[in-house]
Amino acid sequence: MKNTVIGIAGGTGSGKTTVVKKIVGSFPDDNVIMLPQDAYYKDQGHLPLSERKLINYDHPFAFDNELLIDHIKKLSSGQAVDLPVYSYITYTRQKDSIHIEPGEIIIVAGIRVLDDAGLSGLLDV
Repeated sequence: MKNTVIGIAGGTGSGKTTVVKKIVGSFPDDNVIMLPQDAYYKDQGHLPLSERKLINYDHPFAFDNELLIDHIKKLSSGQAVDLPVYSYITYTRQKDSIHIEPGEIIIVAGIRVLDDAGLSGLLDV
């Protein structure tokens, strides 16, 4: 399956979600999948909550780009993935995940999508 990977980057409130909704609305539902970079925050469960609250979650190192890259590659090769579910209350990944099947268009949206060369190198647009 040949697909297109679209990266949408920008600061908080810059319109990323609006752009994603416009793109998603232009195609049949099962052709477009969205990977929010926010789902790929590193799990901080090994730290006390007081320390988790002090982490700069806007910093490029706050994201598990290795897992995001792995998921993009798997989806691009026709394999399903389990999208992490991140809790902004506890600053940890939840045990549950969201099963994602491959699609023709993969949208990766987040504040730091273009910062990592390995990640941005996978983007077609």
